[in-house]
Amino acid sequence: IRLIIKNRPLKLPLLFQFFLKKKSLEMLRAFTKCLLTNGVAGRRMMSQGSLAGKVAIVTASTDGIGLATAQSLGKRGAHVVVSSRRQANVDKAVSLLRSENIQVTGTCCNVGNSEDREKLISTTLEQCGGIDFLVSNAAVNPFFGNILDSTEEVWNKILHVNVTAAFLLTKQVVPHMEKRGGGSVVLVSSVAGYQPMQGLGPYSVSKTALLGLTRALAPDLAQSNIRINCVAPGIIKTRFSTALWQSEDLRNELLKQMSIKRLGKPEDIGEVIAFLCSDEASFITGETITVTGGMNSRL
Repeated sequence: IRLIIKNRPLKLPLLFQFFLKKKSLEMLRAFTKCLLTNGVAGRRMMSQGSLAGKVAIVTASTDGIGLATAQSLGKRGAHVVVSSRRQANVDKAVSLLRSENIQVTGTCCNVGNSEDREKLISTTLEQCGGIDFLVSNAAVNPFFGNILDSTEEVWNKILHVNVTAAFLLTKQVVPHMEKRGGGSVVLVSSVAGYQPMQGLGPYSVSKTALLGLTRALAPDLAQSNIRINCVAPGIIKTRFSTALWQSEDLRNELLKQMSIKRLGKPEDIGEVIAFLCSDEASFITGETITVTGGMNSRL
């Protein structure tokens, strides 16, 4: 660390010697103030308003990771558009976010339905005037068991909602992001995309597909100044993942695989997603960030 005093660089150890020699409490206070107001601290303080004027669509955002993501983006100043298949869930989430002074619009949306996707886009444009960020968080898992027992119907549903809809929604927002000079897309995958979980074969495959989709889209989207990244959560304590952590025995087995001995929280993921949408991540695209507490996550 170096400071400039009288146009001369002064090394930190020598600076402390200077303070000790002078025994100047006033100078020490000034030095502390300087550290607190340096560029890094300044950027941290500004981060709470760093997304002001931006508009973010977050799918499946009335609970769990989606809701935490809406909160993280909203607290940084973004206008968030939340959605769910049930109006009651939308109303509840909108009420909560407004109580936290977050700008929010809510609408029903089943991302597997093309008309609902169109409605999500049109509602966002009508209410907010544009689109800067898309967080594709919606997913389904109607099957648990031996992968060989899964049916064509199961595969079609999982791949359609978890992968195809994510691609189609990304494709739909691109023209609107281009009008704003660029944007950011974040796809929500899973640690299961790296290490398939027993009983969750088709779901795990769909999450692996999102890793590839992210890398495939990145070069083409970059031409429009749009970044796309992926987040792969580990075991996060949400309603969606109840089957994985509700049993104490299973939970303890999973904790053995983690370096950080706790279940993840939805906000652990929301904060990473907010970072990927921000200018601080302006040189990151085509990547997947694993947020797993240290679980093995390598293909």
